[in-house]
Amino acid sequence: MNNFLLLPIIIPFFFAMILMFGQKNLKYQRITTILGLIISIICAFALLFNVKENGPQTLTLGSWPAPFGITMVSDMLSALLVLTTLVIAFFIVWYGFGSIGKERERFFYYPGVMFILTGVNGAFTTGDIFNMFVFFEVLLMASYLLIVLGGEKSQLRESIKYILVNVISSALFVITVAYLYSVVGTLNMADISVKIAEINQPGIVTVIAVLFLLVFGMKAAIFPLYFWLPNAYAAPPIPVLALFGALLTKVGVYAIMRTYTLFFTHDLAFTHELLLVLAILTIIAGSIGALAHFDVKQIIIYNIVIAVGVILFGVAQMNEAALEGAVFYLVHDMIIKAALFMLIGIVIYITGTTNLRQMGGLMKNYPALGWFYLIAALGLAGVPPLSGFIGKLLIIQGGFEAGNTWSSIFILASSLVVLLSVIRIFIYAFWGEQGQVSNNINKTTYNIMFYPTVLLVFISILYGVGTEFVVPFIDDAAKLLSDPSIYTDAVLKGGN
Repeated sequence: MNNFLLLPIIIPFFFAMILMFGQKNLKYQRITTILGLIISIICAFALLFNVKENGPQTLTLGSWPAPFGITMVSDMLSALLVLTTLVIAFFIVWYGFGSIGKERERFFYYPGVMFILTGVNGAFTTGDIFNMFVFFEVLLMASYLLIVLGGEKSQLRESIKYILVNVISSALFVITVAYLYSVVGTLNMADISVKIAEINQPGIVTVIAVLFLLVFGMKAAIFPLYFWLPNAYAAPPIPVLALFGALLTKVGVYAIMRTYTLFFTHDLAFTHELLLVLAILTIIAGSIGALAHFDVKQIIIYNIVIAVGVILFGVAQMNEAALEGAVFYLVHDMIIKAALFMLIGIVIYITGTTNLRQMGGLMKNYPALGWFYLIAALGLAGVPPLSGFIGKLLIIQGGFEAGNTWSSIFILASSLVVLLSVIRIFIYAFWGEQGQVSNNINKTTYNIMFYPTVLLVFISILYGVGTEFVVPFIDDAAKLLSDPSIYTDAVLKGGN
């Protein structure tokens, strides 16, 4: 039964390999990709309920006893993130049928997407810190393909920066893992947790904790390491941007979340205080960017940076309420960012520009688009009863419980900045005089982009309104993060 937890990784990988053949046959490429995603989603759902009923599922490859082999662990946090990843990818791929362009579709676009999913789901599921590095590389190699796909000048320019940053952070990752291994003598994440607890986290381990924050912070785009993100993400076409914006930075956030709740929990006064300060600086930096730009892509991209700050602020509190909020907000942000990128993609398709100053008056001809954008924008800002509200509320509650009153009030205030930045798009693009409109709007293409986007917005509404159905799952994930022994027992003793 335990082999089952590998399916959300193996299925995208298997389909990615099949999709390497028959590049020119678009029908085959599209149908095979959608089929692969649907099968993966079904498996991820089954896995989620299995974890809910039977506790964390573990599998050590090659039947080695636990800390020796490579362990894969599907606990509630990873099962939730894997399912969210696959659902979002399904809608983005469907959306891409109308917007990615046939040339790109014929040039390994679909295998690229499937390989990214292999890497992302692998990183979420692995229980081995070196193996996490391997899965990071899998998703990065696929992202190098997708970021240059189409070969436009801006793409090529930004991809060089993107590759450079990631090569440096990957090198640092390996060095940091080596340092950690030299101190604790193991790579199994549960075992590392036990070993660090035994030696009571001496100074050298705290140094390693800071190095991990540097490595994952580069990938998650925290202050001051987010400099590469805005331009690199704005270069590729919208479906790729939506995939990157919804998934890639979140893997870095997940890695910080996992290491800072499982390993480095014995010197909170230093490690988590540092995380708290960086989270707040990240929110400030993102807010400045989101308000300064008049480019719709950049406004939403800077909102990624703000959200990363909010989630890590929750992690830094290290109490159950804040961790529950962080998990809730992480899933919310993945869904809502994908939906928002897809929505602005439609706006860019209609207007032929990303410049807000040239847009206007879309409400007259596209009222449904306007109102769905408004719902997504309010959801992002955390207006109740939409999905952003509950996560932020729990994070702030955790902040107050931990005694960080002023910084919690600051998180509340940042919601206003988020609201202002996204409502600006609503006001500029949908109201006022008729702005620029593209000449070659195809109704069929518009519909192919519109339907998956609307469905994703609906999912985000359900996630907020149906919170009571989601909370038992989120609650399990938060318990696991606030009590590392649940994770270590599941892996090392094989019990729940």
